[in-house]
Parts: sequence; C-alpha cells; structure tokens
Amino acid sequence: MPSALESPEGGEEDVVHYEEVEDDAVSPLDLSELLKEGTKESHDRAENTQFVKDFLKGRIKKELFKLATVALYFTYSALEEEMDRNKDNPLFAPLYFPVELHRREALAKDLKYFFGEDWKEKVQCSEATQQYVDRIHHVGQHEPELLVAHAYTRYMGDLSGGQVLKKVAQRALKLPSTEEGIQFYVFDNISNAQRFKQLYRARMNALDLDKNTKERIVEEANKAFRFNMQVFDELDKIGRSLAEEAQDGGFPVHDGKGDIRKCPYYADKLGRWWRGEGCRGPGAQDGRCSRCSLCPAGTASPGCPFHAAVGLARQPLVQLVLAACMAVAAGAAAWYIL
Repeated sequence: MPSALESPEGGEEDVVHYEEVEDDAVSPLDLSELLKEGTKESHDRAENTQFVKDFLKGRIKKELFKLATVALYFTYSALEEEMDRNKDNPLFAPLYFPVELHRREALAKDLKYFFGEDWKEKVQCSEATQQYVDRIHHVGQHEPELLVAHAYTRYMGDLSGGQVLKKVAQRALKLPSTEEGIQFYVFDNISNAQRFKQLYRARMNALDLDKNTKERIVEEANKAFRFNMQVFDELDKIGRSLAEEAQDGGFPVHDGKGDIRKCPYYADKLGRWWRGEGCRGPGAQDGRCSRCSLCPAGTASPGCPFHAAVGLARQPLVQLVLAACMAVAAGAAAWYIL
C-alpha cells in the first residue's frame, strides 16, 4: 500500500495532495458517517470518564501519565502488528499508513525518556490493557475487516483530541519544549491533520463493504471505546492510590499525597504495574519492603507517618514555631549554664 504522500509509482510529480480529497460528497450510508454517528454516545462517555476529565484540567500525575503511556505502548504494539499482518488484505490495505500513523516507535521513545534505557524490563501490561490487546489480536487474525474499527478509533482520536492532550501534558508535567515524553502525540509525517483525516475517511468510504459488515465495524468501534474506558477506569483507580505530586516543588506529604516512589510503605502498590520502581527504604528487596522502621509494609494506616511528619515540618509556619521553641530552649540552657 503506497504512502498517502506518494504516488503508486513513487514519483514526486504524482504526489497526492490532501486538497484533492474532500468530504463534500459524503453520504449518510458511508462508513465514515456511520462510525461518526454510531459511536457518538460512546465517544461522549469516554470523554466524561474521570481520568479524561482530570487530564483535560491538567490534573495528571506524572506517575499516572507514565502508566498511561505503558498502556498505549502495548495497545499500539498489538494494533500495528495486526495492521502489518493485514497490509495486503483488500478490506484493510487502503488504510495502511505506517509512515504517517504508526505510534509504537514514538511510544518506545517516550518510555525510554520516563524509565531509562532498560525501560523494557520495567514495564508490564495491565489487566484492562491486556483485554484490549487480546481483542485486537483476535480481530486481526480472525476478523480482519473489523480492524478498521480499531484503527479509526485510535488514530483519528490521536489526530483530533490527542493534540489537545499533548499541550495539556506538556504544560502540567513541565515536560521539555523539545517534546520528550510526548512523542506519541507528534506526527512528523503528517503536514495537515485535518486534510489527512479527510483522506483517511475517503479511503474508508471506498472500501468494498456490504451493509452487514459496516454495521459490525460500527459495533466493533463501540467495543474499542469500551476497552479504552476500562483502561481509563483502571488508571483512575490507580490514581486514587498514588500520591499527589507537590505542585510547588515542596516536600511531598504522604497522607495520600506526595511522590510514591520515595515512600517504602506505598512502594508495593507501584510494583504491580512495572518492575524496578519498588521500595527504596531500608530492608527493601526486589522492590518490596521486608522490614522498614519508618513505615513497614502491610500497615493498615492510610498514610505514611514519616513523610507526613517531614512534610509538616517543611511548612513555613511550623518552621517558625520550631525555630522559636529552639530559641527559647537555647536561652534556657544558656541561663542554666551561667
């Protein structure tokens, strides 16, 4: 399948210009319109999940963003593996744009930025993501015509609302202006997202599909939205247990807040989601706390008393009171000695 920017022969003089592909003649029976109308409710529900609402408001914790990136990596790895498998299938081939769309390599760069060179040893697929991945593989291997639904749901979203999330994440997480950590949202080989989406929809509408197959594709797209929402809900649950990062650079407080990686009491929670980010407290072994004098693993306490106390001591008013007490104590000691 030729690239959207190349002619079938690869000659520069025959480059496909996005302007040549318009939506003027779209019919209500076209697949693009059926998908748009048939997934509207699912799209609205996905946008109103707590995870997405918090994200759009800039309330995204870095640890949670990293886990979301891990989920995307496994999802796109599965999707693009099945797209490669079906690149010559006439029911999918016209939508095969590896140069323009594929995200796996971009996500690998993001994971390397967040987790380091050995990121592959530190990430693992979550339960909700695995269910999504399994469905994609089933479709690609047994019902390849339905692969259109998963590609449409992911890539068209990435080129639309995904660009908003890119800016929110970059600002909220104070990521570099050079776009490290958000390569997933960067489509270097698409010069005009709106025109590319028009081209993509036109290719979808040109697929030789009967009415029943189109209905099945719409149904599968709604399933794709549900899988995404399950991942969002899973992330939201994890987010509630993760500490909230200090917004002003102050010391994190662990009454449900703070940098979870620095608290041995909470380290075990992260251990379920990726390897290598476990407890760093005394007695830590393989990311799990076997003995910790500060906040022993297995305690039923809702927060980490050590970090809570240190966090409290960092407050200006508390520091002022402590300083005054120390001054009084020093004066009393000096009077006693004299």
